[in-house]
Amino acid sequence: MEKLKKRWGIDSNFTVIIIFIVFSINGSFAAIIAKPIATFFGLSLETTSPWIYYPLRFLLIFPIYQITLPIVGWLFGQFKFFWNFEKKMLSRFGLGFLFK
Repeated sequence: MEKLKKRWGIDSNFTVIIIFIVFSINGSFAAIIAKPIATFFGLSLETTSPWIYYPLRFLLIFPIYQITLPIVGWLFGQFKFFWNFEKKMLSRFGLGFLFK
């Protein structure tokens, strides 16, 4: 845990635990939200091949996750950390121009 605190620039173990909770809640939230959106677009396992359904579902979950991560982080009082985390992650994907 000390390595993470040093890497992330965090002082307390409590903050690390809060960050882990935010990551887990946001991942579950993004997956839950993606299902009705996929259904809205006509994607379901009954009508679509799993080889198509799961990659498309993943591609749908990814932007939802990116958008909601700072929001959920804000609810837990960690907006600054997650905003910086988002900027770093998206710049690694080549989308850093969105923040300039």
